[in-house]
Amino acid sequence: MKRLLSLATLYPNPHTPRFGTFVARSLEALAARGDWQVTVVNPIGVPPVAFGRYRALAAAAVDGTEHGVTVHRPRFSLIPKVGGRFNPRLIARAVLPLARRLHAEAPFDLVDAQFFYPDGPAAARIAGALGLPFAIKARGADISYFGKRAYPRRQMRHAANEAAGVLAVSRALADDMTALGLPGEKIAIHYTGLDRDLFRPLDRAESRRRLARHLGIDLPAGMPLLATVGALIPRKGQELVIRALPHLPGARLLLVGTGADRAKLAALAASLGVAGRVHFLGSLDHTLLPVVLSASDAMVLPSSSEGLANAWVEALACGCPLVITDAGGARELVTSDIAGRIVPRDPQAIAGAVAALLADPPQPSAVAATTERFSWQSHAATLAEYYDRLLKP
Repeated sequence: MKRLLSLATLYPNPHTPRFGTFVARSLEALAARGDWQVTVVNPIGVPPVAFGRYRALAAAAVDGTEHGVTVHRPRFSLIPKVGGRFNPRLIARAVLPLARRLHAEAPFDLVDAQFFYPDGPAAARIAGALGLPFAIKARGADISYFGKRAYPRRQMRHAANEAAGVLAVSRALADDMTALGLPGEKIAIHYTGLDRDLFRPLDRAESRRRLARHLGIDLPAGMPLLATVGALIPRKGQELVIRALPHLPGARLLLVGTGADRAKLAALAASLGVAGRVHFLGSLDHTLLPVVLSASDAMVLPSSSEGLANAWVEALACGCPLVITDAGGARELVTSDIAGRIVPRDPQAIAGAVAALLADPPQPSAVAATTERFSWQSHAATLAEYYDRLLKP
């Protein structure tokens, strides 16, 4: 059995159990195959004096075996807001003693990084110290955010040039990476996976009744219902969806996610007179998300940037068409009107696309059929084959 050491700052922990769940599912699916043994190092950044939310985060730096994967959570020194350029070096310094010990006990074959920055440059340092090949995966925000900044971009280019392989979650993201000067000849496309047992079309009327009971709100069968799934941050565009509501009489919006923009979004809804039609659901248990998506007429996510959002694939798998912007791999998913609409980041354009879907809704089964190529099993098989190729001389 081959052994992988995976570095993942984007990974669930006891303090933020929904953070990076798609990374965990990917590595768990790889481990479940039986031909790769996976060890995850999930570094936890904590300032020298742990205050506020960092106190709880520090307490979450615990090791364990989670869904068949061994997870280590060493702490590294974090300088909030201004220390980003130093994080790869600080992570490598904190992780290397652990990595050396684990490698001495049972040698690894490959190191990977599950996010391009700071994970990628840190993994390059660790792999170099261990004398191992390494791979880096790009997911979206790591390229669109850090790639625009000089100090991470230099480190990302260096790490990519040293890497045995580089992965991107969509063709569009790979093009963005090449435009930043990352080596295009090394980039392979590796689409996300999907829990097909969990994300599937459920009866819409029953899903609405279940949600109404859970949320304590009225969701009659004929009411237009929209969902937006994502962190409440400007990049995801929830403000634009709320601004579209006045153009969609009677429509209600379910916002799934947490983030710094919650108060601002609530104030905006109140100022537009639609506060009674906007419901903040917070961070939902993953088993309730298919109920939200199956109950909804459309999943609306006008992001300014994405790789290939897991929320897009999960919505389609539940029979819920998309209204999204031309970000990342949008056109790799929305290839017909059955899957939804691609629109500008404009409230009226969003409202128009939603109205078109309400007037002529596609069958949920047809929408779900657009995701037939996605599963965690096929995702893991592709990853295993790719990593096997990296090890061949």
